Amino acid sequence: MIVRERITDYINSLEPDRSPLLEEIVKKARAGRVPIIRDETAAFLKTMTVLKQPKAILEVGTAVGYSALLMAEVMPSDCRITTIEKYEKRIPEAKENFLLAGESNRITLLEGDAEEILKGLAGPFDMIFMDAAKGQYLSWLPELLRLMAPGGLLISDNVLQDGDIVESRYAVERRNRTIHTRMRDYLYELKHCDKLETSIIPIGDGVTISVLKQDLPERT
Repeated sequence: MIVRERITDYINSLEPDRSPLLEEIVKKARAGRVPIIRDETAAFLKTMTVLKQPKAILEVGTAVGYSALLMAEVMPSDCRITTIEKYEKRIPEAKENFLLAGESNRITLLEGDAEEILKGLAGPFDMIFMDAAKGQYLSWLPELLRLMAPGGLLISDNVLQDGDIVESRYAVERRNRTIHTRMRDYLYELKHCDKLETSIIPIGDGVTISVLKQDLPERT
């Protein structure tokens, strides 16, 4: 746990009940070990969606559609979500969930490799939520910056790796070392990119929120 478990449990206990559909999606996902965002991260994502009032959202990593439907619940009625998923076995379930929620007209699911799909998108997007292969975050960043609208938000999930990110490369399991190194590089780039203003937030498994800076008039 990044934050004390008792604090997280208390915060989550304050959350209002999910809709029956979202509750069913969560139960099935957790039973099937499908990776979906944690409750405190879900609350943060919804709050940022309400704050930003986006017209276009891009999501990298659909899974079964849970986070897309969370955003759809609170986004403006004229907003549209484009979401990308590579894992073929989850795509039919995501589409079915969008249909059951009555959101198929506002959510477009693009099937395939994110790297290739991102190159073919035009944007701009007011808000991007990244929750896919952690080892690819850094390689996708140039395309994400191209697609972001000025003042747009980039929210990245699972960046602290249950706290392992603070450990030495050699203190984590060998199979996780490449991802560990790439995530550290990604966080460094977010914090040192001149185009972005970024905060790293230790909720869930770690979230970053980055704002694409707008051109400001020169001071006189």
